Amino acid sequence: MQIRKLNTLITGASRGLGRALAETLAGAGARVVLVARDAAVLDDVVDGIRRRGGTAHAIAADVGDKQATHAIAGEAAALIGPIDLMINNASSLGPTPLPLLLDTECEDLERVLEVNVVGPFRLTKVIAGSMVLRGRGTLINISSDAAVAAYPTWGAYGASKAALDHLTRIWAAELDGTGVRFLSVDPGEMDTAMHAAAIPDADPAELARPADVAARIVDMVRRIDAAPTGARLEARAWRVLQ
Repeated sequence: MQIRKLNTLITGASRGLGRALAETLAGAGARVVLVARDAAVLDDVVDGIRRRGGTAHAIAADVGDKQATHAIAGEAAALIGPIDLMINNASSLGPTPLPLLLDTECEDLERVLEVNVVGPFRLTKVIAGSMVLRGRGTLINISSDAAVAAYPTWGAYGASKAALDHLTRIWAAELDGTGVRFLSVDPGEMDTAMHAAAIPDADPAELARPADVAARIVDMVRRIDAAPTGARLEARAWRVLQ
């Protein structure tokens, strides 16, 4: 897939992997719309991309808010045109330190599911329909190894990512043959604020840099035909072609 002029929507784009994806894609010529809750931080990221000659726009919104769904999709399309690539990256861990399931409040589980599963589902419903009509489009859901491994205290987050993985597979099966493709990507452990909140004593030197992971995911987009739609890929196992 050609990255240049690719109309791209990225959620959770003010920090960490989302920011790195926005910067990498914009640097390759994509037109990016960044979504996050913190308007001030988001504007700083967009300003930095523009100073480097990229095309970027900010939408301050909460993907866990049902009322924001159509506003995000509509504003993004108005800013850059129909979306060709959407990356559902926004995630919530829930309260930290991470509690055991027995100590997890129902409301906290609901919030994690709202951001990590229901929000991407809503946006996909709105965005994928336009992609089907045009016969092309790619949607990437950012997963986690917690989706496939049972880590104590990671119950809410792990369950949400497992659900997101399976939604990815079902979307892919239902829209197979339409030209719309889906991927679930496990980025691995990264040196991010989210990881630090979950595991404060982790050694940053042993964690992947978000920029390096972003480069691998962008290469996946370039070579989207190298994996079947609905596939679950691990960023660390992806070999970037030079």
